[in-house]
Amino acid sequence: MKVQTKSKKVNKAWLNAHVNDPYVKAAQKDGYRARAAYKLKEIDEQLGLVKPGQVVVDLGSSPGAWSQYLRRRLAPAGAAVGQLNGAIISLDILPMEPIEGVTFLQGDFRDEEVLARLQQAVKGRPVDLVVSDMAPNLSGVESVDAVRIAHLIELAVDFALHHLRPEGALIVKLFHGSGYTQLVQLFKDSFRVVKPIKPKASRDKSSETFLVGIGLKHPA
Repeated sequence: MKVQTKSKKVNKAWLNAHVNDPYVKAAQKDGYRARAAYKLKEIDEQLGLVKPGQVVVDLGSSPGAWSQYLRRRLAPAGAAVGQLNGAIISLDILPMEPIEGVTFLQGDFRDEEVLARLQQAVKGRPVDLVVSDMAPNLSGVESVDAVRIAHLIELAVDFALHHLRPEGALIVKLFHGSGYTQLVQLFKDSFRVVKPIKPKASRDKSSETFLVGIGLKHPA
């Protein structure tokens, strides 16, 4: 007699939910590589952060859904290919399939050499927007994971403080739990306007949320 393990049941339930997810279906229809595109879309529609002509840095970009969304927003007619009004520099530790007009760097954002390559790609231009969907590999040990998450966010904030225009913005992904309050305080210390947003495209069961900082308190 076959006994179905709990993990198989869980995997099957997740797969069914994923296949029937309206955002997964929308991503397939709209040509996005992942449903995550709609998280950034919702944040942008609320706050109007992405505009043609901008220089945008996309951290933790693979598989490329956020870069695709940014690409369309910076194109004159919202096109996925063709003319691009602005610049998008994307970075991830994982490979990413090319997107026309997007500069992609593969490497670990925590590595000084990779950070130097990113700074070279920016070419001294003031950055209008930094978006970060970065998340570490989670161990399941909350205290350890909280430190890893905080470290990535602190690095993203530091990069933003050194490269953003005074009125620029930073969007990061973080998780409710240990260290959350301290990260919100870091944003409040760094930006004039701070908004936590839980997009509808974030799964209800997920503790994932996004933090948006707009306007540097102490421009470099």
